[in-house]
Amino acid sequence: MTSSLRLRLFATLLGACALAACAVQPAPSSAAPAMYAKRAVSARGMVTASHADAAAAGAAILRQGGNAIDAAVATAFALAVVDPSQTGLGAGGGMVVWRHDVKRADMVEFYARTGADPDWGRLDTAAARRPINGRAAGVPGAVAGLLEAHERWGKLARAQVMAPAIALARDGFIVSPLLSRTSESSRAKLAADSGAAALFLPGGAALRPGDRLVQRELAQTLEAIAQGGRAAFYEGAVAERTVAKMRSYGSPVTAADFKAYPVAMERPLCTSWMGFTVLSAPPPLGGTTPLEALNLLAATNSASLGSPTTQGAAAVRIVNAMRVAQSDVGKYRGDPAYFGVPSRGLISPAFAEKRAGVVNVLEAGAAPVAGDPWPDDATAPTGACAALDGWGASALGPDKVAGEQPPPADGDATSPWAGSNTTHFSIVDGDRNAVSMTFTVGVLFGSGVYVNGFFLNSGAANLDNSTRGPNRYSSSTISPTIVLKGNDVRMVVGTAGSQYIPTATAQVTWRHLALGEDPWTAIASPRMQPAQGRNVEVEPGFAPEVYAALSARGYSPLSRVGDIMFGGTHLVSVINGKLVGVADPRRDGAAVGY
Repeated sequence: MTSSLRLRLFATLLGACALAACAVQPAPSSAAPAMYAKRAVSARGMVTASHADAAAAGAAILRQGGNAIDAAVATAFALAVVDPSQTGLGAGGGMVVWRHDVKRADMVEFYARTGADPDWGRLDTAAARRPINGRAAGVPGAVAGLLEAHERWGKLARAQVMAPAIALARDGFIVSPLLSRTSESSRAKLAADSGAAALFLPGGAALRPGDRLVQRELAQTLEAIAQGGRAAFYEGAVAERTVAKMRSYGSPVTAADFKAYPVAMERPLCTSWMGFTVLSAPPPLGGTTPLEALNLLAATNSASLGSPTTQGAAAVRIVNAMRVAQSDVGKYRGDPAYFGVPSRGLISPAFAEKRAGVVNVLEAGAAPVAGDPWPDDATAPTGACAALDGWGASALGPDKVAGEQPPPADGDATSPWAGSNTTHFSIVDGDRNAVSMTFTVGVLFGSGVYVNGFFLNSGAANLDNSTRGPNRYSSSTISPTIVLKGNDVRMVVGTAGSQYIPTATAQVTWRHLALGEDPWTAIASPRMQPAQGRNVEVEPGFAPEVYAALSARGYSPLSRVGDIMFGGTHLVSVINGKLVGVADPRRDGAAVGY
């Protein structure tokens, strides 16, 4: 049997699995959403992802005997095919991995990174205004990170876990509403490259839901990776074409930068919270903000206020906690190898107790002054976080903190879609290993540099005048998170959506674990987002009392109605021995068990 025939057979079986064999027992009708595949229950394994085909790919690998890491690699490569406006082979990101047998958590960081040339430290404002911005593209880490995790902890062969993605690229998939809308909204960027335009603007018209998108060039790149591993992407013909295309649009990247890309194996952030142990992404990624916000809500006994959907005081408290966390965390940014970032102090319950009074009295007109987390950063944790060897103290002190971040320049504002990109998935397998992974090309379709069937990220644009330089990871808000109860997984969660990632992750976690809401209710409920000045962005669905309470505290509720705004959260929760998977209705994702 030829390899091509085997892949076609696998694709057929995958489709059948998605429709039948991977179907899960129906959820109780009282909790089941009237939407396709948004909530599923299984005793054995669960994948929730931002596209149904990708979730089905991960579940198929679990069914074949793979573990959570195998399923994560399959899901991620499938998302690189079916969710190209949000992620892809040119993306960067990070994953938290929990291995139940050894009771160990690990953080794999593979965000976009600058290369060795000092020119990476130069700001080019003219490039930022072009449809295709080569200087925005950092060296992508997604392929390196996925292959590193698979080599360390996977069970199945690389070709086996990549087969679903190859089939989806070669044989095509049905275009979702999200890809249709993002293709239309990014028309100028896509039209600037003839190869991208031919696929995403066929005949000059944006893709429509129901169209079949075939990506043969991407299939060839995936096949090369499946056969040759990391070297097939970061060296040789694929790398040479990628580097040449990036340089043609002004990037200082070199072939040596690609070959030398380092995956960072780190310790995850760890904090004790309301009887749970919460693990998330350390700097320069964004897990610090949701963990501090959760500790602030606990320190202020906010659960006693009830649901923020109906109780005005509860809604105000959540907004205040998020504002204080954003202020504290926002003072410290950049690659922690170069800058002082006291994340262990910021997520300390002791630091939250010191900041609780600010949360309680904060008014809309007052900008919270950042607290001092350095004493708590120097204090080693006890209990579960000590046993798990969580993220340690900053190697650099207050004298190495990055300078103040300048406000956006006039004309930097972009479309409402610009802050809503990224993709996230959550996985738990039958042995209760777990993966929470978020990865992204940055803004829609990344930098716009399209080569070898994929788009390069816009991650280098996350660096500002104070943090920009050679050989640095970019900062990001991505916050893949795993919550433990004792030594067992209780919840795997994360969000897509730029600045909405930390706040959505915190709100969903708070609703489900602190308020006891069903996971579907926690995700589908309306969310809030502190914005500039007195503004608080609100989704429809809150009680009138909530809007009135925000106004009474001096806030200006700002209605935002957008189907991918406020993040796209995907979680797996372990409830009474069952795995409950939920996909955010704001995205086109699915929960698929086996």
